[in-house]
Amino acid sequence: MTAGQARVAWGLVALAAALVMLRESLPSGLVRPPEWMVLPFADWINAAFAFLRDDLGLMTLTRAFSDVMEACLDVTANLLYGKNRWPHLGPIPWSVIAVSAGMVGFALGGWRLAALAGGTFVWIAVMGQWQWAMETLSVILVATPFSVALGLGFGVLAWRSQAFERLLNPILNIAQSMPHFAYMIPVVVFIGVGPKAAAIVTIIFSVPPMIRMTLLGLRKVPPEVVESGKMSGATRWQLLTRVRIPTARTDILIGVNQVVMQCLAMVVLASFIGMPGLGQKLLQLLQALKIGLSIEIGITIVLLAVMLDRLSKAWAMKQPVHHMPGVRWIERHRLLLIWLGLVALTSALAWLHPYFIEVERKQALSMAGPVDASMKVFIRAMTPVTEWLRWFLITWVLIPLRDAFLWLPFAAVLLLLAGIGWAVGGRRSALVCLAFFLPIAMSGWWDRAMITVYMVCVSVLVAVLIGVPAGLWGAARPVRAARLLFLCDTFQTFPSFIYLIPVVMLFGVNDVAVVASVVVFATVPIIRYTIEGILGVPPEIVEASSMSGATRGQIMRHVQLPLALPTMMVGANQSVMFSLFMVIIAAFIGTQDLGQEMQRALSSTDVGKGLVLGFAVAFMGLMVDHLILRWSDGRHRSLGF
Repeated sequence: MTAGQARVAWGLVALAAALVMLRESLPSGLVRPPEWMVLPFADWINAAFAFLRDDLGLMTLTRAFSDVMEACLDVTANLLYGKNRWPHLGPIPWSVIAVSAGMVGFALGGWRLAALAGGTFVWIAVMGQWQWAMETLSVILVATPFSVALGLGFGVLAWRSQAFERLLNPILNIAQSMPHFAYMIPVVVFIGVGPKAAAIVTIIFSVPPMIRMTLLGLRKVPPEVVESGKMSGATRWQLLTRVRIPTARTDILIGVNQVVMQCLAMVVLASFIGMPGLGQKLLQLLQALKIGLSIEIGITIVLLAVMLDRLSKAWAMKQPVHHMPGVRWIERHRLLLIWLGLVALTSALAWLHPYFIEVERKQALSMAGPVDASMKVFIRAMTPVTEWLRWFLITWVLIPLRDAFLWLPFAAVLLLLAGIGWAVGGRRSALVCLAFFLPIAMSGWWDRAMITVYMVCVSVLVAVLIGVPAGLWGAARPVRAARLLFLCDTFQTFPSFIYLIPVVMLFGVNDVAVVASVVVFATVPIIRYTIEGILGVPPEIVEASSMSGATRGQIMRHVQLPLALPTMMVGANQSVMFSLFMVIIAAFIGTQDLGQEMQRALSSTDVGKGLVLGFAVAFMGLMVDHLILRWSDGRHRSLGF
């Protein structure tokens, strides 16, 4: 930061501080956005949607697409849980699906992955959750291929055309910053509610990561590989389909992994728009505070998430096997024959006994009773601590902080953000900060937005205070670091809904529960990137510091932490995005932020209001993303990287 840049930045911050101190004497137009400044964005959006729906006939197109979705969902519903639809072949016995999943796991990753994949379906069956889980999977099986195909197509177009990529990038940035509920509202207006609406909103939500990974993979294809294809006489189409895409296979399949995880996360949350399955059951149980059954459903969702993540990652990492000429057919298809044998065996068992087709609820195992009893004892023992903590946090921390954020004049907040932007990236970054935050003031949702900001700031601060020491502790030993990174990978596969179970159990329904769930969700990237940042410091620099006589503490404070800070800030960036998403999701357990209003917009199918609120959340995330990336780039340049 130059001296002139610093003077301007400090001047803006000082002006913001002056407005705060003089708040009581400020005109009302500087304390809250004046009425003339608030624009009817929601009405404009609703008018545009009405024009698209009624005048352009977009409703006819969306209904046709929803009919296609419904036909596909009928097939998966019939095969997986026996819904009376074409092709009238189902349901496939749970035992057949379990051994099939086990064989897929073995083919991709060996016995451990086979046990995870097959064991997940055994757990689902014997716990009596088969239909709920299959309702969820039936939508994922339909949405994933559509998302992958759309993402691959748009990714190839963006790779071929720089103009299309420039047009697509801001759309993708906003799309990946929008909360889940913002996607649901327009889909409900055009499609309705139920599984087909859930499938369509899931496709829309999960396409962006596939586009980015396709674009990244195609860009990484070595020029010599392409040149070799050209010398072999390949056409442009053949170069794309037989050279570039196969070479970019790993990156594209990582995109498939992200699509699968996004699909699961959205399908679980689509219970808010009438999607049956595990998400709807979990929502009902959480609202009824049935902790034992909630934990059972939560374990199933976690197992599905981990299984799908591990299978798709193993597929991405596994290279195709090419057999030598002359190898017998039986040897080349050994796993296929074993799978057919196991399918025949389990089909025979299903024919002999209906237990192997579907486990009825009266036959199912359940740990809800013992869990509820244990939880009652645990909660009773913890009640003095949790009640005091809840009282202390609400009375002395959360309410004062919330009131402080709401007390700030909006003009002072804008000046402060402009000052921070100027300090980080000069005039351009200051204008970017204003361009992202000024529309929030103009939307009429300033107070709700500031409550969201307060909850995110508190949660991220606590996550940093927990995550950074945990990451430093883990980075001290390679084995410890590997275990913590594995745990972080596992926790990041969990759908966000899962994090609400333990906090509701301990704190009930209040702001403390919301902040606690956000902290748990937001701590994971802090730990991960702290470890990766410390481990990424060049060993020769650490060795040189050690040879200069520095102690381990001095090396950590003066060498490793400064060099790892840009990477750690990436973790902070992700933590902010995770916090924004989780705050919006956690609104159903009682907050007064943008998330609560978004849920009201969803229940009333108010597209304009829902999208305005969604854009407000997205703009907050994008502003933080811009500031952190600009600071990180400047830091890297100053370090000579």
